[in-house]
Amino acid sequence: MPIVNVSLGDRSYDIEIGASLDRAGERLQGLGFGRKMALVTNPTVKKLYGSRLVDSLKAAGFLVLSIEVPDGERYKNLDWANAIYTALLTNSFDRQSALVALGGGVIGDLTGFAAATYMRGVPFVQVPTTLLAMVDSSVGGKTGVNHGMGKNMIGAFYQPKRVLMDLDVLTSLPREEFLSGMAEVIKYGVIRDAVLFEYLETNRDRIQALDPDALGHIVRRSCEIKAEVVGRDEREGGLRAILNFGHTVGHAIETAEQYTVRHGEAVAIGMVYASRLARESGLCDASVPERVERLIRSYGLPCDLSALKRRPGVTELMDTMQVDKKAEAGKVKFVLPRRIGDAVITKEWDEGRLRGLLAG
Repeated sequence: MPIVNVSLGDRSYDIEIGASLDRAGERLQGLGFGRKMALVTNPTVKKLYGSRLVDSLKAAGFLVLSIEVPDGERYKNLDWANAIYTALLTNSFDRQSALVALGGGVIGDLTGFAAATYMRGVPFVQVPTTLLAMVDSSVGGKTGVNHGMGKNMIGAFYQPKRVLMDLDVLTSLPREEFLSGMAEVIKYGVIRDAVLFEYLETNRDRIQALDPDALGHIVRRSCEIKAEVVGRDEREGGLRAILNFGHTVGHAIETAEQYTVRHGEAVAIGMVYASRLARESGLCDASVPERVERLIRSYGLPCDLSALKRRPGVTELMDTMQVDKKAEAGKVKFVLPRRIGDAVITKEWDEGRLRGLLAG
């Protein structure tokens, strides 16, 4: 079983790729948790995998409380964080009690935020069930909830104690959700690994057919890249911002569309516009945006605003970007590729050029 370590001193933890849900309980023994454990999930995932995980945790000696959160990004908010707190308090959970997030990015972010803030911090474990969560949101310690004015505006950096990934669960993932996760995998290739990008180009059929070896490779490599970046810059003081490639425009799209667009779809569109902006700014040659857009299209992902049901206006998107938490002194940072496998973080970009690209 491949193990990727996120090296953060006393906050270090392992990502176990290929960890069966049926053995999750034994994998969590010895981590210093109390007996009580809260499993946070949504109804869809609970029906598919909840009993397997609960049985495994109980077999390992844990007392399990199940907490259900409705399925959807709109439930990643303070109201549902408060519902988790109430359940924990009602059942006398203390500081040694652990939370387990079983689900995609919404469940992982919400559970992590609840863990970071309940009694000023209790341990939690990520058990991601979507490709997007496996390669992105379950790793790195970003937790949070949304605000009406922006995505993930309320949150904390708070690392899990362990990440367990059972790749077999991806076989039940709807195709559109799997492809949404592929956007984040493509991101890693553009910003950090030209070899991974080429692998995605030449192994598309194997990946989309859910070939176990191909899936294992792209998940492991994505986690290795994120672990390396997070290990060098946990709180996004510099290098970690490179992971936001495609997210500046992408988050603005999600907010403008009231989270009716999948995260990966919004990021895919954002990556195309960022690549085009890099070309317009003279940072890269034309082959970079061409290859990025071609690869994104080949995985059935959208490439521009015309793909959206309600195409947001340019001014609306630009205004939304200004309240992005990554803005500094009113200037938004963009991650722009110089070549495949190499990107730069910059605040020196031309607003007029971006407006023109978004209006095109």
